[in-house]
Amino acid sequence: VRAIAGGGRSSARETIGRVAAGAIAKKVLKEVAGTEILAYVSAVRDVKTTAVNHETMTMDDVESNIVRCPDESCAQKMIDAIDEVRVKGDSCGGVVTCVVRNPPRGLGAPAFDKLEADLAKAMLSLPATKGFEIGSGFDGTLQKGSEHNDEFFMDSEKGLRTRTNRSGGIQGGISNGEMIEMKIAFKPTSTITQAQNTVNRDGVETELKARGRHDPCVVPRAVPMVEAMVALTLVDHLMLQHAQCNLIDAGDLTELVQGNLPTLYDPEAIAAAAAASKAQMTTKDMSDAFSED
Repeated sequence: VRAIAGGGRSSARETIGRVAAGAIAKKVLKEVAGTEILAYVSAVRDVKTTAVNHETMTMDDVESNIVRCPDESCAQKMIDAIDEVRVKGDSCGGVVTCVVRNPPRGLGAPAFDKLEADLAKAMLSLPATKGFEIGSGFDGTLQKGSEHNDEFFMDSEKGLRTRTNRSGGIQGGISNGEMIEMKIAFKPTSTITQAQNTVNRDGVETELKARGRHDPCVVPRAVPMVEAMVALTLVDHLMLQHAQCNLIDAGDLTELVQGNLPTLYDPEAIAAAAAASKAQMTTKDMSDAFSED
């Protein structure tokens, strides 16, 4: 809970398990649905990129620089913005954008377990997160319904689609098969080397000045965390969808309801197990044999 060395529950170190599990989840999604999840840094302080093509960008593009921004013209400006606060012992925040290409259709629920709600919960469970947007997000509030609505049409290759994607791939809480697009805001790192006023555990006002190595901007490090949590959330919903759709007409559901050990509920299995146990060595015989060995 409180680790003075920096490994407490508020440290991004706790996300190592999420990222490990997320790597498996991404493989499952790729194997089952051909789904691909990519995140990148889209903003650091007031430096923003709008030149990233979500259809064609690759992980190599994201990993081509230390700030994890696939827009090379913007990446160096982000690095300079971070360096500007770093040399002053300060920190800064930014935004991670995540896209899900070729997501399964029909994931989510129309009410309490909406897909975007679970994605928001997953994202805001990460350290330092302060905001979440999906699709048009807050910018959508500036549009009229006639401008914001995504019109449906029939694609000759993929079937039902939308001409635009302001909904961010989720409508009514359920994925529609279009690309899922979201943004996650990360605050400036709390731990800085500048002196700050605080109060100690005895209630005495004092001054705090951090020491050691601390990231001036956590946003580039958050990219794999975001991808992992998105993957885990989608796999959760994929498993829920599979369970719901295969429950009816699935044949004998005894094991699902009673468990997979017939000796717990089936009289014939119980009797057979009892008979078999009598034919085997008694506890005394086993004890004697063990003693001889």
